[in-house]
Amino acid sequence: MSGNRGVVYLGAGKVEVQKIDYPKMQDPRGRKIEHGVILKVISTNICGSDQHMVRGRTTAKTGLVLGHEITGEVIEKGSDVEHLKIGDLVSVPFNVACGRCRSCKEQHTGVCLTVNPARAGGAYGYVDMGDWTGGQAEYVLVPYADFNLLKLPDRDRAMEKIRDLTCLSDILPTGYHGAVTAGVGPGSTVYIAGAGPVGLAAAASARLLGAAVVIIGDVNTVRLAHAKAQGFEIVDLSKDAPLHEQIAALLGEPEVDCAVDCVGFEARGHGHDGVKHEAPATVLNSLMGVVRVAGKIGIPGLYVTEDPGAADAAAKMGSLSIRFGLGWAKSHSFHTGQTPVMKYNRQLMQAIMWNRINIAEVVGVQVISLDQAPEGYGEFDAGVPKKFVIDPHKSFSAA
Repeated sequence: MSGNRGVVYLGAGKVEVQKIDYPKMQDPRGRKIEHGVILKVISTNICGSDQHMVRGRTTAKTGLVLGHEITGEVIEKGSDVEHLKIGDLVSVPFNVACGRCRSCKEQHTGVCLTVNPARAGGAYGYVDMGDWTGGQAEYVLVPYADFNLLKLPDRDRAMEKIRDLTCLSDILPTGYHGAVTAGVGPGSTVYIAGAGPVGLAAAASARLLGAAVVIIGDVNTVRLAHAKAQGFEIVDLSKDAPLHEQIAALLGEPEVDCAVDCVGFEARGHGHDGVKHEAPATVLNSLMGVVRVAGKIGIPGLYVTEDPGAADAAAKMGSLSIRFGLGWAKSHSFHTGQTPVMKYNRQLMQAIMWNRINIAEVVGVQVISLDQAPEGYGEFDAGVPKKFVIDPHKSFSAA
């Protein structure tokens, strides 16, 4: 095989499906590897993190092949791959990890020490994450395959559940990680900031973990309506009523046990006037206001070290006006950083296969073709309550 096509970033607001190189068994620095596999991509998803780049809110360079949420079929493998065979259907954690360094051995695969010369942590098709080619394509290379890949069960059963299983590469483990690090457990009252796909995944995860009530807040009324239809409580942050008052109207008290930030650095202010203006610290500050004393806050929402599109000089360097003194005074715990997908994906796969979580329905999965990817990016950016899943080879219709 020699042909390949992928979704390429061409500058702020523009992506295009182009011919790209067919994967080679080599790392981004041109060194030959034998621990990798080449996948025929079965599904690959558009993520909110991709949108940050496409909006021009990172230092991503044009020509980047996008996509870090990948499910695929092994069609070639290196001589060092021992536990996978041709034809296996696999889920790809978005973290590129070697499995050999201290971080990987301690299950911190989101900050692998060897796969990215610039900093800890690697990912496919993402700025500053090691130059690994993205998977919004027909074919993609996955290194350290025995360590990284999660083999899916019986192919027919897996394809029946592929709309759910495609969420294992990022969105579901990320939402779950947010809920776990926030301390969600049986009987918890939980507030989720953000009704996008990650927020919905965090809400579904909180429900899986036994939360008594899950409240989702957003300024997007269409997304809130979808969240309500999925059985979650909602607060409309476009209203002038303060968050704590809206929570009190639901719970009888103005605080929750724990909270999850699924918005990140492109947050908007609350209230009718605030939604028009970016306020990158507003979510974190509001969570400290409504989480009880000694509560926990999980932060899977993305924050960056460089934001060229920020409104002020401090935010351009990732510096936010956070009320850290409030969090300190309330003895809050904060957990940040990329999700170590491998810590959770096997258990979440079982939850999907045994109908314990209907994640595709909750996040609004909509399957599109590779050629429809630019339109998918446009709709997602407009705030529709959907999770766009690309089917490059029409594998879903074949199934």
